[in-house]
Amino acid sequence: MSEAEPDRAARRLAGRRVLVVGAGTRPDAAPQTPVGNGRAIAVLAAREGADVACADVAGPAAAVTADLVTAEGALGFPVVADATDAEQSAAMVAETVSRLGGLDALVVNVGIGLGTGLAGSSPEEWDDVLSLNLRAPFLAVKHGLPSMAAEGAVVFIGSVAGLRAATGSPAYDTSKAGLFGLTRHVAREGAARGIRANMVVPGLIDTPMGRHASANRTSRASSFARIPLGRQGTAWEVAEAVTFLLSDRASYITGQSLVVDGGLTAA
Repeated sequence: MSEAEPDRAARRLAGRRVLVVGAGTRPDAAPQTPVGNGRAIAVLAAREGADVACADVAGPAAAVTADLVTAEGALGFPVVADATDAEQSAAMVAETVSRLGGLDALVVNVGIGLGTGLAGSSPEEWDDVLSLNLRAPFLAVKHGLPSMAAEGAVVFIGSVAGLRAATGSPAYDTSKAGLFGLTRHVAREGAARGIRANMVVPGLIDTPMGRHASANRTSRASSFARIPLGRQGTAWEVAEAVTFLLSDRASYITGQSLVVDGGLTAA
Protein backbone atom coordinates (compact mmCIF):
# COMPACT_ATOMS: atom_id res chain seq x y z
CA MET A 1 0.00 0.00 0.00
CA SER A 2 1.42 3.37 -1.00
CA GLU A 3 1.70 6.22 1.49
CA ALA A 4 -0.89 8.22 -0.46
CA GLU A 5 -3.39 5.36 -0.36
CA PRO A 6 -5.93 5.49 2.50
CA ASP A 7 -5.84 2.63 4.98
CA ARG A 8 -8.51 -0.01 4.63
CA ALA A 9 -10.51 1.15 7.64
CA ALA A 10 -11.09 4.54 5.99
CA ARG A 11 -12.46 3.15 2.75
CA ARG A 12 -16.08 3.34 1.62
CA LEU A 13 -16.77 -0.41 1.91
CA ALA A 14 -14.50 -1.22 4.85
CA GLY A 15 -15.48 -4.52 6.43
CA ARG A 16 -18.28 -5.24 3.95
CA ARG A 17 -18.87 -8.75 2.65
CA VAL A 18 -19.89 -8.59 -1.00
CA LEU A 19 -21.11 -11.16 -3.51
CA VAL A 20 -20.70 -10.17 -7.16
CA VAL A 21 -22.67 -12.40 -9.52
CA GLY A 22 -21.16 -12.26 -12.99
CA ALA A 23 -17.71 -11.27 -11.75
CA GLY A 24 -15.77 -12.75 -14.66
CA THR A 25 -14.80 -11.04 -17.90
CA ARG A 26 -15.62 -12.51 -21.30
CA PRO A 27 -12.45 -13.97 -22.87
CA ASP A 28 -11.18 -11.90 -25.80
CA ALA A 29 -8.06 -12.51 -27.87
CA ALA A 30 -7.82 -8.90 -29.02
CA PRO A 31 -4.87 -6.87 -27.71
CA GLN A 32 -5.53 -4.41 -24.88
CA THR A 33 -8.85 -6.03 -24.05
CA PRO A 34 -10.81 -3.86 -21.60
CA VAL A 35 -12.04 -5.18 -18.28
CA GLY A 36 -15.67 -6.24 -17.94
CA ASN A 37 -18.18 -4.61 -15.59
CA GLY A 38 -18.31 -7.50 -13.11
CA ARG A 39 -14.56 -7.73 -12.72
CA ALA A 40 -14.17 -3.96 -12.33
CA ILE A 41 -16.93 -3.93 -9.68
CA ALA A 42 -15.29 -6.74 -7.69
CA VAL A 43 -11.82 -5.15 -7.82
CA LEU A 44 -13.04 -1.66 -6.92
CA ALA A 45 -15.11 -3.05 -4.04
CA ALA A 46 -11.94 -4.72 -2.73
CA ARG A 47 -9.99 -1.51 -3.22
CA GLU A 48 -12.62 0.20 -1.08
CA GLY A 49 -12.14 -2.33 1.74
CA ALA A 50 -14.62 -5.13 1.00
CA ASP A 51 -14.06 -8.87 0.91
CA VAL A 52 -15.56 -10.28 -2.27
CA ALA A 53 -17.02 -13.57 -3.44
CA CYS A 54 -16.53 -13.64 -7.22
CA ALA A 55 -19.29 -15.75 -8.76
CA ASP A 56 -19.46 -16.73 -12.41
CA VAL A 57 -20.57 -19.64 -14.55
CA ALA A 58 -17.01 -19.73 -15.96
CA GLY A 59 -14.62 -20.97 -13.29
CA PRO A 60 -11.38 -19.67 -14.85
CA ALA A 61 -12.84 -16.16 -15.29
CA ALA A 62 -14.05 -16.13 -11.67
CA ALA A 63 -10.61 -17.27 -10.48
CA VAL A 64 -8.83 -14.46 -12.32
CA THR A 65 -11.11 -11.87 -10.71
CA ALA A 66 -10.62 -13.44 -7.28
CA ASP A 67 -6.84 -13.19 -7.71
CA LEU A 68 -7.19 -9.50 -8.57
CA VAL A 69 -9.31 -8.98 -5.46
CA THR A 70 -6.68 -10.70 -3.33
CA ALA A 71 -4.00 -8.48 -4.87
CA GLU A 72 -5.89 -5.50 -3.42
CA GLY A 73 -5.32 -6.88 0.07
CA ALA A 74 -8.85 -8.22 0.49
CA LEU A 75 -10.26 -11.71 0.85
CA GLY A 76 -11.36 -12.91 -2.55
CA PHE A 77 -12.40 -16.33 -3.82
CA PRO A 78 -14.20 -17.75 -6.86
CA VAL A 79 -17.65 -19.31 -6.72
CA VAL A 80 -18.67 -21.32 -9.77
CA ALA A 81 -22.42 -21.42 -10.35
CA ASP A 82 -25.08 -21.19 -13.02
CA ALA A 83 -27.12 -18.29 -11.67
CA THR A 84 -30.21 -19.39 -13.64
CA ASP A 85 -30.38 -22.67 -11.70
CA ALA A 86 -32.31 -22.40 -8.43
CA GLU A 87 -30.23 -24.96 -6.53
CA GLN A 88 -26.92 -23.57 -7.75
CA SER A 89 -28.02 -20.03 -6.91
CA ALA A 90 -28.89 -21.06 -3.36
CA ALA A 91 -25.57 -22.90 -3.02
CA MET A 92 -23.73 -19.83 -4.35
CA VAL A 93 -25.20 -17.67 -1.59
CA ALA A 94 -24.62 -20.33 1.06
CA GLU A 95 -20.94 -20.70 0.11
CA THR A 96 -20.50 -16.93 0.18
CA VAL A 97 -22.06 -16.62 3.64
CA SER A 98 -20.00 -19.52 4.96
CA ARG A 99 -16.66 -18.25 3.67
CA LEU A 100 -17.22 -14.55 4.34
CA GLY A 101 -19.02 -15.05 7.65
CA GLY A 102 -22.09 -13.22 6.39
CA LEU A 103 -23.35 -11.06 3.53
CA ASP A 104 -23.66 -7.27 3.45
CA ALA A 105 -24.04 -6.55 -0.25
CA LEU A 106 -25.08 -8.25 -3.46
CA VAL A 107 -24.32 -7.12 -7.01
CA VAL A 108 -26.00 -8.91 -9.93
CA ASN A 109 -24.24 -8.33 -13.24
CA VAL A 110 -25.63 -10.74 -15.83
CA GLY A 111 -27.03 -10.39 -19.31
CA ILE A 112 -27.12 -11.68 -22.87
CA GLY A 113 -28.95 -10.57 -25.99
CA LEU A 114 -30.17 -13.06 -28.61
CA GLY A 115 -32.42 -12.74 -31.63
CA THR A 116 -32.90 -9.99 -34.20
CA GLY A 117 -36.33 -8.43 -34.35
CA LEU A 118 -39.54 -10.31 -33.62
CA ALA A 119 -39.29 -12.36 -36.80
CA GLY A 120 -35.68 -13.29 -36.14
CA SER A 121 -36.13 -14.27 -32.49
CA SER A 122 -37.00 -17.86 -31.67
CA PRO A 123 -39.03 -18.81 -28.59
CA GLU A 124 -35.96 -20.67 -27.35
CA GLU A 125 -33.80 -17.54 -27.63
CA TRP A 126 -36.47 -15.54 -25.80
CA ASP A 127 -36.48 -18.08 -22.97
CA ASP A 128 -32.67 -18.14 -22.75
CA VAL A 129 -32.43 -14.35 -22.49
CA LEU A 130 -35.23 -14.00 -19.95
CA SER A 131 -33.74 -16.84 -17.91
CA LEU A 132 -30.37 -15.14 -17.49
CA ASN A 133 -31.46 -11.50 -17.53
CA LEU A 134 -34.46 -11.78 -15.17
CA ARG A 135 -34.65 -15.23 -13.60
CA ALA A 136 -31.03 -15.11 -12.39
CA PRO A 137 -31.40 -11.73 -10.63
CA PHE A 138 -34.68 -12.93 -9.08
CA LEU A 139 -33.03 -16.09 -7.77
CA ALA A 140 -30.01 -14.17 -6.45
CA VAL A 141 -32.17 -11.86 -4.32
CA LYS A 142 -34.63 -14.60 -3.37
CA HIS A 143 -31.76 -16.53 -1.79
CA GLY A 144 -29.55 -13.59 -0.88
CA LEU A 145 -31.99 -11.32 0.94
CA PRO A 146 -32.76 -13.70 3.86
CA SER A 147 -29.01 -14.08 4.49
CA MET A 148 -28.18 -10.39 4.17
CA ALA A 149 -27.33 -8.33 7.21
CA ALA A 150 -29.60 -5.44 8.17
CA GLU A 151 -28.84 -2.19 6.33
CA GLY A 152 -27.29 -4.13 3.47
CA ALA A 153 -27.44 -3.18 -0.19
CA VAL A 154 -28.35 -4.74 -3.52
CA VAL A 155 -27.32 -3.33 -6.89
CA PHE A 156 -28.53 -4.71 -10.21
CA ILE A 157 -26.73 -3.90 -13.46
CA GLY A 158 -29.27 -2.93 -16.10
CA SER A 159 -28.98 -1.25 -19.48
CA VAL A 160 -30.28 1.79 -21.33
CA ALA A 161 -32.07 -0.84 -23.43
CA GLY A 162 -34.53 -0.99 -20.53
CA LEU A 163 -35.37 2.68 -21.08
CA ARG A 164 -36.00 2.52 -24.80
CA ALA A 165 -35.85 0.07 -27.72
CA ALA A 166 -32.08 0.29 -27.97
CA THR A 167 -31.08 -3.05 -29.51
CA GLY A 168 -32.27 -5.46 -32.15
CA SER A 169 -33.15 -8.05 -29.51
CA PRO A 170 -36.74 -7.81 -28.24
CA ALA A 171 -35.90 -10.27 -25.47
CA TYR A 172 -32.95 -8.18 -24.25
CA ASP A 173 -34.89 -4.90 -24.29
CA THR A 174 -37.84 -6.50 -22.49
CA SER A 175 -35.73 -8.22 -19.86
CA LYS A 176 -33.81 -5.06 -19.01
CA ALA A 177 -37.08 -3.14 -18.70
CA GLY A 178 -38.34 -5.82 -16.33
CA LEU A 179 -35.31 -5.37 -14.11
CA PHE A 180 -36.62 -1.93 -13.10
CA GLY A 181 -39.69 -3.61 -11.63
CA LEU A 182 -37.63 -6.17 -9.74
CA THR A 183 -35.43 -3.40 -8.33
CA ARG A 184 -38.45 -1.52 -6.99
CA HIS A 185 -39.92 -4.67 -5.45
CA VAL A 186 -36.69 -5.63 -3.70
CA ALA A 187 -36.38 -2.07 -2.38
CA ARG A 188 -39.86 -2.26 -0.92
CA GLU A 189 -39.44 -5.73 0.58
CA GLY A 190 -35.96 -5.07 1.93
CA ALA A 191 -36.85 -1.75 3.55
CA ALA A 192 -38.15 -3.40 6.74
CA ARG A 193 -34.56 -4.37 7.56
CA GLY A 194 -32.98 -1.27 6.09
CA ILE A 195 -31.79 -3.11 2.98
CA ARG A 196 -31.55 -0.84 -0.03
CA ALA A 197 -31.91 -1.94 -3.68
CA ASN A 198 -30.92 0.15 -6.68
CA MET A 199 -29.88 -0.30 -10.28
CA VAL A 200 -27.00 1.07 -12.32
CA VAL A 201 -27.99 1.59 -15.96
CA PRO A 202 -24.96 1.64 -18.28
CA GLY A 203 -25.00 2.98 -21.80
CA LEU A 204 -22.31 2.24 -24.40
CA ILE A 205 -19.50 0.85 -22.25
CA ASP A 206 -16.16 -0.38 -23.60
CA THR A 207 -16.11 -3.97 -22.36
CA PRO A 208 -15.47 -7.24 -24.22
CA MET A 209 -19.22 -7.89 -24.34
CA GLY A 210 -19.84 -4.30 -25.45
CA ARG A 211 -17.32 -4.63 -28.27
CA HIS A 212 -18.92 -7.88 -29.37
CA ALA A 213 -22.36 -6.27 -29.40
CA SER A 214 -21.14 -3.34 -31.48
CA ALA A 215 -19.12 -5.46 -33.93
CA ASN A 216 -21.97 -5.57 -36.45
CA ARG A 217 -22.55 -1.83 -36.46
CA THR A 218 -21.46 -0.18 -39.70
CA SER A 219 -19.75 2.64 -37.85
CA ARG A 220 -18.83 2.54 -34.19
CA ALA A 221 -17.70 6.16 -34.51
CA SER A 222 -21.17 7.27 -35.62
CA SER A 223 -22.67 5.47 -32.63
CA PHE A 224 -20.35 7.31 -30.24
CA ALA A 225 -21.13 10.62 -31.93
CA ARG A 226 -24.63 10.37 -30.44
CA ILE A 227 -23.17 10.48 -26.94
CA PRO A 228 -22.96 14.07 -25.63
CA LEU A 229 -19.67 13.35 -23.85
CA GLY A 230 -18.32 12.03 -27.15
CA ARG A 231 -16.94 8.69 -26.00
CA GLN A 232 -17.74 5.29 -24.58
CA GLY A 233 -17.69 4.79 -20.85
CA THR A 234 -15.47 2.27 -19.09
CA ALA A 235 -16.26 -0.56 -16.73
CA TRP A 236 -14.42 1.38 -14.00
CA GLU A 237 -16.93 4.22 -14.36
CA VAL A 238 -19.78 1.72 -13.96
CA ALA A 239 -17.99 0.28 -10.92
CA GLU A 240 -17.69 3.74 -9.34
CA ALA A 241 -21.48 4.13 -9.52
CA VAL A 242 -22.01 0.68 -8.03
CA THR A 243 -19.56 1.32 -5.20
CA PHE A 244 -21.33 4.57 -4.36
CA LEU A 245 -24.71 2.83 -4.17
CA LEU A 246 -23.29 0.07 -1.97
CA SER A 247 -21.76 2.58 0.43
CA ASP A 248 -23.20 4.58 3.32
CA ARG A 249 -22.96 7.67 1.12
CA ALA A 250 -26.12 6.38 -0.56
CA SER A 251 -27.85 5.55 2.73
CA TYR A 252 -31.11 7.31 1.77
CA ILE A 253 -31.31 6.07 -1.82
CA THR A 254 -33.38 2.98 -2.64
CA GLY A 255 -35.61 1.81 -5.47
CA GLN A 256 -33.79 4.09 -7.90
CA SER A 257 -31.80 3.81 -11.11
CA LEU A 258 -28.51 5.61 -11.76
CA VAL A 259 -27.88 6.05 -15.49
CA VAL A 260 -24.23 5.96 -16.53
CA ASP A 261 -24.36 6.73 -20.25
CA GLY A 262 -22.49 9.96 -20.96
CA GLY A 263 -25.81 11.72 -21.58
CA LEU A 264 -26.95 9.32 -24.34
CA THR A 265 -30.55 8.96 -23.14
CA ALA A 266 -30.82 12.62 -22.15
CA ALA A 267 -29.96 14.00 -25.60
